[in-house]
Amino acid sequence: MDPHMLVDSSSLAPLPVPYWFIELFKVLGFTLHLVPMNLWFAGIMTAMFLRAAGGEHAVVFSRRLMRQMPIIVAYGVNFGIVPLLFMQLAYSQFFYPATILTAWYWMAIVVLLIPAYYGVYLYSFGLRDAEPSGPSPWRKFIGWTSAVLFMTIGYLLVNGLSLTEHVEAWSLLWGNHQVAGAATGTGANLYDVQILPRWLMMFGLALGTTAAWVVLDAAWFFREAPEAYRRWAGRFALGLATVGAAWFAAAGSWYVFGTWPDGLFERMFAWPTLPLTLATAVAPGLPVALLVLMAVRGFTRAGATSVAAAQFGALALNAISRQVVQNIRVGAFADLAGRPTEIEWGPLVTFLVLFVAGALVILWMVAQVVKAARGAA
Repeated sequence: MDPHMLVDSSSLAPLPVPYWFIELFKVLGFTLHLVPMNLWFAGIMTAMFLRAAGGEHAVVFSRRLMRQMPIIVAYGVNFGIVPLLFMQLAYSQFFYPATILTAWYWMAIVVLLIPAYYGVYLYSFGLRDAEPSGPSPWRKFIGWTSAVLFMTIGYLLVNGLSLTEHVEAWSLLWGNHQVAGAATGTGANLYDVQILPRWLMMFGLALGTTAAWVVLDAAWFFREAPEAYRRWAGRFALGLATVGAAWFAAAGSWYVFGTWPDGLFERMFAWPTLPLTLATAVAPGLPVALLVLMAVRGFTRAGATSVAAAQFGALALNAISRQVVQNIRVGAFADLAGRPTEIEWGPLVTFLVLFVAGALVILWMVAQVVKAARGAA
């Protein structure tokens, strides 16, 4: 079947906001979602390893991160709503068929998220109870289980979203998973060669985000941190960020050179997208370079902040590149930018007001934490 016959845009209602507005907030929301998502994707596993095999300072960081994790997960889930909503708004003719074909796996994300989130709370409450010998065996089991569940959720997300732009696979997936013409929702899309390298590439980025959080937490939120701990934080973050950047480079090379179709490869490595492609590839190396500089000059708040800002920039570039790739692939089947627009000012103004208010509340909360840390230092 011709894949172009599977995408029908004739019955779609006009967009309620301009297309550029959707793209802007989809990318911005995804970038904001990536920060806490990275911390639960790779951070929980890192914390559990440090608790099991790390030294004194490693255990301290593991304890701190896991005590912060319930709030981090809450931020990640809420920030994830923004790109998901805009995805459904502008890409509905791609998003809904893909998630219907993989419905059971898509719904499994919620089923897995609930015990994973509860597990984080149970492990964190155990740390607050100050168990003399550390977390009990059953709490450790819960912590490891939560780490595995969050990593599985990441894989399922990549699985579903990859199919959104892989229209060519819809007919085969439907043919193998249908009864009397009705999709059963059991299609896993596991034969898509892009899923594993994309998932691994994101894990490399997540290791870099965890490394940035190590120094940011030591600089701004750990009021009692001794100098020895901050030196350890700088060294450990450098090692973790280096592993993350190398991991990202290896998985990214596999993803780009091993799975991109010819048309996409030529578009991303030609003007005007070539600078974006190259910047996205090298961006994870900047936090590593800044951590090396901090290792030479000494641990400072300014240095830790610059590392975190560089990592945020790497995540933003990745989000922009991901959006460009998605637009190129789905653009072969529908003219998204040319879709009619009829602005609905009420919902638009309400969204902007609530978005700005929510961002200001979060900034205020972070400022209060920093202020409390300074006052008790």
